[in-house]
Amino acid sequence: MQKDLRRRTKEYALRIIKLIEALPKTTTGRMVSNQLIRCGTSIGANYRAALRGRSKAEFIAKIGIVIEEADESAFWLEIIIESGLLKSKSVEPLLQETKEILAIMITTSNTAFKDNN
Repeated sequence: MQKDLRRRTKEYALRIIKLIEALPKTTTGRMVSNQLIRCGTSIGANYRAALRGRSKAEFIAKIGIVIEEADESAFWLEIIIESGLLKSKSVEPLLQETKEILAIMITTSNTAFKDNN
């Protein structure tokens, strides 16, 4: 499962990069790009850091960061859709993947927290 999520979150980051390249080079497009590149690519990086946590508490804290970054990514993807920066059909699959990763990470956090108490 960990290896699958490592790969999945890395592939997610690559998809974010491709989506950002498609955004218009307007002031708004650049602003949204800057926000989304930070949070969208940090999901995988922070998940990998969580796997290397030195304690259960550190793991839970890092997964919490992954959850925050995934939620922020969902926000910016919704902004892209609702503002019309890109067509909904090109963004929806990535938004769905974001929601799935978010759900997995929330479950992971809840399970780790219960096991830690």
